[in-house]
Amino acid sequence: MDAVWMLLIWPLMIFVHSGLTAGAAVSCRNEQGESVDWFILYKLPDHDEGRGLRYLYMDDHTNGWVYGKKLVNDSKSAVGQTLQPFLSYIHKKTVDFGYLLYNDQPPKSFKPAPSSFGHSKGIVMLDRQTGVWLVHSTPELPDVKNNSTSFWPSSGHENAQTFFCGTYTYSTFKDIAVQLQYIHVYSFDYHVPQTFHRDLQCVAQRTCYPRKEPWFKQLPLTSLAGKTFTSFAKYSRFNDDLYSGLLVNYLGDDFFAKSWGKLHQPLPSNCSVAHKVYNVKTMQLPEARPFSIMVDHSKWCVTKGGGQHWTCIADTNREISQMRRGGGAVCTSRPGVWKAFLTVVDTFEDCQ
Repeated sequence: MDAVWMLLIWPLMIFVHSGLTAGAAVSCRNEQGESVDWFILYKLPDHDEGRGLRYLYMDDHTNGWVYGKKLVNDSKSAVGQTLQPFLSYIHKKTVDFGYLLYNDQPPKSFKPAPSSFGHSKGIVMLDRQTGVWLVHSTPELPDVKNNSTSFWPSSGHENAQTFFCGTYTYSTFKDIAVQLQYIHVYSFDYHVPQTFHRDLQCVAQRTCYPRKEPWFKQLPLTSLAGKTFTSFAKYSRFNDDLYSGLLVNYLGDDFFAKSWGKLHQPLPSNCSVAHKVYNVKTMQLPEARPFSIMVDHSKWCVTKGGGQHWTCIADTNREISQMRRGGGAVCTSRPGVWKAFLTVVDTFEDCQ
């Protein structure tokens, strides 16, 4: 009898579960404008036939990388579709909607960020039901001018970039706000209603930060559809590398770390820690020729696969100066994501 009952109720459970994201007004979205629980996007560099606005995309339904049909700067791209609540708010002040834009390299129309703030870039949007946390690596994003559909910075064409978008319940953003405090994000534009989470308000106003040890924080995240992720954040007083000083203690395996190639004092690959951390040197995305870290501004890491299948989209480089700055990463143990990123690693730097 129990088996028969489960056969009858299981389709209803799937419908209700998938409908959670579909009914969300503020949500990560694909190119069709459909709500998705999460997505990861990898924008290509402008090194091969003018492909600097093309991107690869994945979510729960793509089974790995697929090429976007739109360009990343298009209002119908996955990023453009996701940002629609914010872009609409600019012209029509929606009640019970809030946003927070942070970037250590804000658009030129805003004051530059002091180096005391975290090396981080992201977007938070939420209403009373759901919200989006979009972690990315693109300077000056979003650069909104007169046209409400324009959000992509003119400087964003040249280098490769990564994005991780997650859809969460409104209540989750009280905890996400604490992670942003540890990262010590530079909020350059915001509207957070007074009735919204107080922790999020003080992040927007740049008035709160950690005051006691430990100088890092790990946060389990559950998406709107019940998927699990983990956020790691370090404050400036952690005074160590995000990868070899923090993530290495949790990922449980040797891993490849991808940083920007034009650093003043890059950290070498590290084999003296609990698990080896190898610097990625060149990448190979599907249907594209290999390219170097000199044209890839993204930050991410992926385990080698000795039993652990972790992938993290991060905001910090492996550089001496960034050991003294806040930063963070959102990590997933989904095997499909891990496989997709592991195949991107083309060459890496061995330990000296």
